[in-house]
Amino acid sequence: MPKKKAEAIQDILTRKAVVLEHYSQKKKKPKRKKPKGFTAKQRREMRLFEIEPEQQRYAIFLPLHELWKQYIRDLCHGLKPDAQPHMLQGKLLKADLHGAIVTVTKSKCPSYVGITGIILQEFKHVFKIITKEDKLKVVPKLNNVFSLEIDGFISYIYGSKFQLRASERSAKKFKLKGTIDL
Repeated sequence: MPKKKAEAIQDILTRKAVVLEHYSQKKKKPKRKKPKGFTAKQRREMRLFEIEPEQQRYAIFLPLHELWKQYIRDLCHGLKPDAQPHMLQGKLLKADLHGAIVTVTKSKCPSYVGITGIILQEFKHVFKIITKEDKLKVVPKLNNVFSLEIDGFISYIYGSKFQLRASERSAKKFKLKGTIDL
């Protein structure tokens, strides 16, 4: 403190608050940049979503189907016979279908009708299904009707209304509309 007269110091101390310690400002930490994921081109080059031919066997994916059945039973609280069908249908629409056994029941293209298998991958416009003959089929959702069977409860899914990614579909609110002619 610079030298001041005792009266001046006393005057300062009685009228103002005196800070005894000096607090330095907190240093701001530099923000870390979050690592970004791969671009679509990088994913294609790395073949991230391709299933190798030796892994394309129906028997390999049966445990996935068992896990999916358990997931649906937990989601629908046991699939009791007295359950309301429209409630189960609503939950199935938002559920993840990876591992479900589906059958194409109606289609504009007759070659798709009757394809049955486990859904391995779901994209915005197509399902990748592995059949019992160990063949990987790519079935478009547009203009197809799929059926799911869980513990005797059969549900039909109109692919034209289902053209969303699984993550987007779980948050979507579906509206009741009339049936669609193929």
